[in-house]
Amino acid sequence: MFTITEYTVEQIKDPYKIIEGERYEFLLDLEVDEEDELYQEEGVRLRVVYAKEGDNARIAKYEFLIAASGKYLDMEMEEDEEQAVFAFCKEALVELISE
Repeated sequence: MFTITEYTVEQIKDPYKIIEGERYEFLLDLEVDEEDELYQEEGVRLRVVYAKEGDNARIAKYEFLIAASGKYLDMEMEEDEEQAVFAFCKEALVELISE
């Protein structure tokens, strides 16, 4: 498991309507335990494309990146991690919209 330490969020313009509704890109800086297979000395980021259509929302895509270089890491989230990231993005978006 990892901990989200910082994040940025940006709405993505989708002129081709590939994903219905609104799309947001989250860049999450992660703190990962040294014993975890995801651990990278240079740090780890998680890029999440969060799609929201009305009351429905989902993680449309995600990818782990080495923070220092931006190189892709071929890893997948476990189910509990994906649920935690979804909840984090949903809450962060509610805060952003209510500002």
